[in-house]
Amino acid sequence: MSAPVAGLAPSVRMPVDRRVSAVGFVDVRTAVPDAVLDLRYATTDNFVGERLYPPNARCLVHESMTPGLRAAARILRARGEALVFWDCYRPHSVQQRMFAKVPDPAWVARPGPYSTSHEAGRSVDVTLAVRRPDCPAARVVDDRCRLDMGTDFDSFTPRATAYATDGVSAPARAARARLREAMAAGGLTVYAGEWWHFDGPGADVRRPVIDVPVA
Repeated sequence: MSAPVAGLAPSVRMPVDRRVSAVGFVDVRTAVPDAVLDLRYATTDNFVGERLYPPNARCLVHESMTPGLRAAARILRARGEALVFWDCYRPHSVQQRMFAKVPDPAWVARPGPYSTSHEAGRSVDVTLAVRRPDCPAARVVDDRCRLDMGTDFDSFTPRATAYATDGVSAPARAARARLREAMAAGGLTVYAGEWWHFDGPGADVRRPVIDVPVA
C-alpha cells in the first residue's frame, strides 16, 4: 500500500477478476485513488454510437503503468486538477468492432493477430478536470468539470492532434501542455495524432491477443 494522499483514501489494490490479474492488469484506482471515470465506450456517447463495454466496466491498466500514472496524478493534484479516464484496456473484440466502423488506421488502430497499446492495457485516453461551480452541463463528470481541451474525445479532426494550433484556443493549448508535461514526468508518451492518448512502457510491443472482461 502506498502512502496516503492528503484528503484521499490511500491507494489500495482493487480486487479484479482472476483472468484480469493473470495478465497483470489492475484497476486504475490502485494507482490513482481520485481517478475520475468517464468510460465513453460503456455508454452510447462514442463514435460507434453503441455500448461496447458493460455499464459497470472498470478502467484496467497493466501494472507497469501504475508508477507513471501515480506520478502524473500527483503533479496534477497539486495544481487542483484531476485525471479523467475515457478509456484504458480495450478488449481485442472491441477493437475489431471499432475498426469495422472506422476503417482508417490514422484514427483507429487496425486490429492484428496480437495485442499492443490499449489492447495490452499499456495505453490510456485521458483529459483533465477541476472543481468549478459554473461548469457547463456538457462538461460535468461526477463532481468535476472537464476542461476545454479544444475537442471532445474521439474527434477525428486535425484539431485533435496533440500539437494542433489552428482552431485550438490558447487556454486549451495550455491545458494540453500541462497534461503532456505531467504524463511525461511519469514516463508516459503522448500519441501525436490524439492529444488524449498516452502510451506507457512497452505499449508498442506485440503480445499474444488479450481478451479479458472489463467488468
